[in-house]
Amino acid sequence: MKKTMTSSLLVTSIALSSMFATSAQAVEGLSANVGATSNYLWRGVSQTDDAAAISGGIDYDSGVGFYAGSWASNIDFGDDASYELDLYLGFAGDMGDFSYDVGYLYYAYPDSAEFDGDNEYDFGEVYGSLGYGAFSVTANYGVNSDDGADITEEALYLSGDAAFEVSEGLELAFHVGSYMYDDKYDDDDYVDYSVSLSKSGFTFTLSDTDIDDDDVKAVISYAVDIDL
Repeated sequence: MKKTMTSSLLVTSIALSSMFATSAQAVEGLSANVGATSNYLWRGVSQTDDAAAISGGIDYDSGVGFYAGSWASNIDFGDDASYELDLYLGFAGDMGDFSYDVGYLYYAYPDSAEFDGDNEYDFGEVYGSLGYGAFSVTANYGVNSDDGADITEEALYLSGDAAFEVSEGLELAFHVGSYMYDDKYDDDDYVDYSVSLSKSGFTFTLSDTDIDDDDVKAVISYAVDIDL
């Protein structure tokens, strides 16, 4: 889609602005991130029709648990939408040997209904995760959606992750998730799983789902965090 390039440039501009701000003044708890990937996968499903994506975001960490942020990426669903904008806030901390994270995440597609007013599919989720050492489990639950995203309403995504440092700076990670929809969409339920290797901002991932006719996807990505 032609708009994909426009949104990519928008995201890149935001990221570059964040970089320039770094040299101007440091802001306690504020950081930016910028990344590129050969295929933007979300829960095992491509959001870019198996094409590349550029992304960027800004985060605030209070240092006492509360955090908030935003993140954007180009997408391609074969319709009006050309970019995704996520907004989130939450609270994270530790309880002895355990870590926890609870919050709310809103997925927005600002231009999805630019030419078709019935094509709005923004939606939100509440989430919670619990971690212990290298292992973590997370639950996401759909709490609000536009008419075009009815399938996400009351949908539950459960995932488990594990990450291990196999050599200095090299991390091996495993993921499995199960997306379970409301009863009227239960035929669309699916499982996704992946394995990845990461070092110095680079990540190589092999991902697959149990969706019919879905093939294993190999993805290379790079991301960097910047203190502002």
